[in-house]
Amino acid sequence: MATAQFISADAAVRLIQDNDAVGLIGGGGGLVEATCLHEAVERRFLETGKPENLTCIHALGIGDREQRGMNRFAHEGMVKRVIGGHWVWSPRMQELAKENKIEAYVLPGGVLMQLMREIAAKRPGLITHVGLGTFVDPRIDGGKMNAAAKENLVELLTIDKQTYLRYLPMSVDIALLKGSFADEDGNISVDQEPANVDIYAMAAAVHNCGGKVIFQVRERVERGALPARSVRIPAAVVDAVVVDENQRQGYDLVYDPSISGEVRAPELAPVMPELTVRQIIARRAYAELKAGAVINYGFGIPDEVATIVAARGEQENYYQTIEHGTYGGTLLTGNLFGYARNPSCMIDGPSQFDFYSGGGLDIAFLGFGELDQKGSVNVSRLGGLTVGPGGFIDIAQNARKVVFCGTFQAKGLKQRFGDGTLKIDRHGDIRKLVRQVEQITFSGEQALSQGQEVMYITERAVFRLEKHGVVLLEVAPGIDLQQDVLDQMDFLPIMPVTPGLMAPSNFTADF
Repeated sequence: MATAQFISADAAVRLIQDNDAVGLIGGGGGLVEATCLHEAVERRFLETGKPENLTCIHALGIGDREQRGMNRFAHEGMVKRVIGGHWVWSPRMQELAKENKIEAYVLPGGVLMQLMREIAAKRPGLITHVGLGTFVDPRIDGGKMNAAAKENLVELLTIDKQTYLRYLPMSVDIALLKGSFADEDGNISVDQEPANVDIYAMAAAVHNCGGKVIFQVRERVERGALPARSVRIPAAVVDAVVVDENQRQGYDLVYDPSISGEVRAPELAPVMPELTVRQIIARRAYAELKAGAVINYGFGIPDEVATIVAARGEQENYYQTIEHGTYGGTLLTGNLFGYARNPSCMIDGPSQFDFYSGGGLDIAFLGFGELDQKGSVNVSRLGGLTVGPGGFIDIAQNARKVVFCGTFQAKGLKQRFGDGTLKIDRHGDIRKLVRQVEQITFSGEQALSQGQEVMYITERAVFRLEKHGVVLLEVAPGIDLQQDVLDQMDFLPIMPVTPGLMAPSNFTADF
């Protein structure tokens, strides 16, 4: 039964009305991003000034830090509110938030994905422990990131004497989504995409809110050409389809079937990455791995651990996962974070976060922007800019063991290494180990109450969270404990009489 109209991109975005709430999907690097539709929305606004006063909702980061993704929506008057999980890919939207020209909210990425599922089912929002003790807790900031943000999106709830957060349902009017193929009825396949993420949950939520679900695809195929197992979004929830014959898998990928899991390509010859500060940190973090562990890697320095696993040909020793819903394979890094070559399984993002939320992860490697004396970590607001955690809160709060990875300082730091030692030529201008973090993205107190194991690894020192505070475990060989570590912190860690030494092999070319 034909339900969807096949129309042009310009016609499709005219379905968006002033004041609509628009659901967007993506994962950085152009992953599952409806780029053609985003371009058409921006083009219409620049030519006509319409649509106005939109609310944009997205769970993960979307954009390229320049023009694409959320940057297409970062125009005064076009957007009045953003409820986003991760903002770093759109500096223009960050500036609008900093200047209070939009209402800026941040909710955990997994929470936003799961909330769409609850909205689709007309349930009373998402009730979960995820976010307790962090900045999304209404006892702290409630997810409000600037003075313009006034509305309460989350509230406290007590069930069986346990405290939970209730993320309130909202109406979503438009979904701008991406698939691979659409048949003549409007059934959508995502077979050539690098992940499923929350495409179905968003489509179902918008449809059941009475809104319009718009897809862009690379190709239109005949009725019946798509096997039922290939159809991830049924025509019943699709209103319009735009065919973009130039559609790519991502900004830097045209089409690689080993990325979408359609074929298994020969593995590339393993190559150990060159020795850098990031690799020093990753090497020490790698030592925390245990065979058979279920793992998640965060963006940035943590995904360098994945490069070591790949270089050693050890992918089969662990269950590597990405919050986008992917398991196994060789995880790609940098701007291709979220992609995997030769994945073993792809599930929907909300289901992946169900697994994480219930404690399915043995260990998570995550980054940090700031660390304080209580063991709390900030990655969501730095220097007054809205960054957002993406899936960080959902992951960090629920993994059995969390290993935070980051440089000891930032901006201007100069160091020498390669001979088994580390020497500091110039300390960084920005301290990252502070008395109190600017914003709590991970609560040390909450982690202790849950019995989590927590470590913090930098290039010059390793710490662990214990009952009475942050304990200094190890320092790098060649480092002066007082001058290079203690004097560069805003709090005094708990210390054994003599901290241990990080392995010298972490600081040599051979590893």
